[in-house]
Amino acid sequence: MSDVPTNANESCPGTGSADAGKTSSCAGCPNQRACATGEKTVDPDITLINDRLKNVKHKILVLSGKGGVGKSTVTTNLAFALAANPNSHVGVLDIDICGPSQARMFGCEEESVHDSGEGWSPIYVRDNLAVMSIAFLLESRNEAVIWRGPRKNALIKQFLRDVDWSSIDFLLIDTPPGTSDEHISVVQLLLQAGCLSGAIIVTTPQEMSLLDVRKEINFCQKTKVPILGVVENMSFFACPCCSTQTQLFPSTTGGAAGMCKELSLDLLAQLPHDPNLGASGDQGAEYFEKYKDSPVSAAFSKLAQVVAEKCKELNDQN
Repeated sequence: MSDVPTNANESCPGTGSADAGKTSSCAGCPNQRACATGEKTVDPDITLINDRLKNVKHKILVLSGKGGVGKSTVTTNLAFALAANPNSHVGVLDIDICGPSQARMFGCEEESVHDSGEGWSPIYVRDNLAVMSIAFLLESRNEAVIWRGPRKNALIKQFLRDVDWSSIDFLLIDTPPGTSDEHISVVQLLLQAGCLSGAIIVTTPQEMSLLDVRKEINFCQKTKVPILGVVENMSFFACPCCSTQTQLFPSTTGGAAGMCKELSLDLLAQLPHDPNLGASGDQGAEYFEKYKDSPVSAAFSKLAQVVAEKCKELNDQN
């Protein structure tokens, strides 16, 4: 799908197809003439995206093939853990267009985005932590977003092109489950702009999650997205009284550790389950403030350190 323009019609055969620009689905597409004649066109927004993100050191996708594994929870709390370093500046971009959750989890649902001469200003929940989401653009929290692919793609492009992040160290991009329009669009735009650091894959231990996560990994391989590693969420429950660990979701096929060994990927973290983590997200409260000595807080702090080291390694290699 890497040869499908981000502004293409649905059912686009791809620019490399013999039918490019010639099928009924091509009618009305802005790329039809170029595809039919074989002319190569350059999206002018790619240069603008590159210019906008040039001062963002590390752009990281947070992906999972399966819904309900805690991908958004991992994104939120990894952002808080990275921002615990006062010298690090962190941004979170929520591109789950139909099911945005970051505004709620950061406790800033009532905020509105301001448009200035410098672009859209993200919402700051700390001096060094900013968030952007479609949730800030909706009239109410219960408003459904009923959009087809091209409109979703256009908003994602606008987020990348127009949000004024200034100079930040980490931009975590929270994505919906699967490998659909949002994923194709953001990957194409960032890769074409030459500014994608890599992806973190989130899973839970059970095979029903790993089954779809393997597809997400395959998506990254096909689209040439570097994989920083895998995070296994809800790996176990640690009893607060005796610290005994209990597996809530038995890993019948070896869990994330087995999958990472099989696919030669790094296992970045195995995060324990804590019901208070989910409750904090529901309430828009910062988990680390109330439970700073918990095993989950320690695990996220370690994950933040590992991610920062991974990003530094990538920088050194480039």
